[in-house]
Amino acid sequence: MPCLRFWNDVMTAAAPREIYSVSSLGADLKALRKARGLTLTELSVMLGRSVGWLSQVERGITQPSISNLLTMAEKLDVNVSFFFGEPGEGDACAAEKGLIVRSGSRRVLGNAEEGLEEELLSPDLDGSFEIIRSTFLPGSESSTSRQRDTEEAAYIISGRLDIFVRDVWHTLEVGDSIRLKGEEHKWRNPYDTPAIAIWVITPPVY
Repeated sequence: MPCLRFWNDVMTAAAPREIYSVSSLGADLKALRKARGLTLTELSVMLGRSVGWLSQVERGITQPSISNLLTMAEKLDVNVSFFFGEPGEGDACAAEKGLIVRSGSRRVLGNAEEGLEEELLSPDLDGSFEIIRSTFLPGSESSTSRQRDTEEAAYIISGRLDIFVRDVWHTLEVGDSIRLKGEEHKWRNPYDTPAIAIWVITPPVY
């Protein structure tokens, strides 16, 4: 599949330009920064770089090193492979850009510390909503409640998931769905199998 990128490419490439598009990375970084509610100045301080350097990265003028990308991923709480989700070269790949996400080139979100693994199903971050595939591992649970200024809907495609909202634990099973309109909530999967949900979130948070 010529349009896919693999993590091995990141570790073996001689130069970063061989494994990502500088312009698309800059656009993604800018969208991710805004979704986190960070200014250029705030993120530049977090990264230990100048505002000018960060601005040039976002505009596709400056190419960050792999070590820069690792720091960005850490500070923005995404897996570094998030920055390598663009299609490769060629007419077929260009036709799919911003349109199709192949199953082998989904961008990984977060670090799965709580037993939550998430992948971005949307082709990019430049939209009014995003689609996320969340896998809640057996025995996992959120350490704190979450409340966001968003409207979110989830559809369970596998397993069972408990969500605490409006002071009640609700158990969602395959085929069930839920909508959250800014409500504080938390989750748990006390069951023996992973729970998989597809989320639609507006505005984007990743």
